[in-house]
Amino acid sequence: MADLKALAEQIVNLTLLEAQELKTILKDEYGIEPAAGGAVMMAGPAGDAGGEAAEEQTEFDVILKSAGDKKINVIKEVRGITGLGLKEAKELVEAGGKAVKEGCSKDEAEEIKKKLEEAGAEVELK
Repeated sequence: MADLKALAEQIVNLTLLEAQELKTILKDEYGIEPAAGGAVMMAGPAGDAGGEAAEEQTEFDVILKSAGDKKINVIKEVRGITGLGLKEAKELVEAGGKAVKEGCSKDEAEEIKKKLEEAGAEVELK
C-alpha cells in the first residue's frame, strides 16, 4: 500500500511537461489514452443520486482559450508561470484550450488569469 501512495505522490507532483511525456508513453507503449476532455473518468459511489449539497469549489484550473494578437507576450507569461521551456510554452499557447495551471487556489488562479489577460490572452477558470 505504501508503494501505491508513493506512486500517487509522484504522479501528483509531475510538471506539465512530465505529464505530457507520461501520456505519450502510456499511449504509444500500452495503448492507454485519456478520456475525452483529458480528464480521468471515475465512477461515483453507487446509490448517490446527487443528494449532497454542492460544495464551494476550492481548486481551479486556468485554461488558455487563445493567445490573442500578442502571442509572444503570452508565451513569455506562460513560461514564467509554468517553468516550461520556450518550445513547450509555445506549443501550449498555440494549442489553445489547454490548462496552464491546474489545481490552484482561487487567488492564485485569479492572479494568473490577470497576468495572461494583460499579456493579451483569452483565459477561462474552471
